[in-house]
Amino acid sequence: MEYIALCQSCGMPLSNEEIKGTEQNGLKNNQYCRYCYEDGAFTKPTMNLEDMKNNVSTQMKKLKLPIYTIQKAITILPTLSRWKNK
Repeated sequence: MEYIALCQSCGMPLSNEEIKGTEQNGLKNNQYCRYCYEDGAFTKPTMNLEDMKNNVSTQMKKLKLPIYTIQKAITILPTLSRWKNK
């Protein structure tokens, strides 16, 4: 099974270069997606873990993903780098 890195903020698969966030110099960041991280900074720096859980749930519901999938995504959020030590 192929390993696909996850955004260390929202858990989105970083399956291609277009989805990856960027550093200030324009280089791609391999840890965060473009929705969470642009130009070397978080797009929503004051967001907390509960906000992210709500955001992920809302976005996944819009995609009509199964509840099991949504719950699994929310469960892994606290293990991601952005939230691990908070």
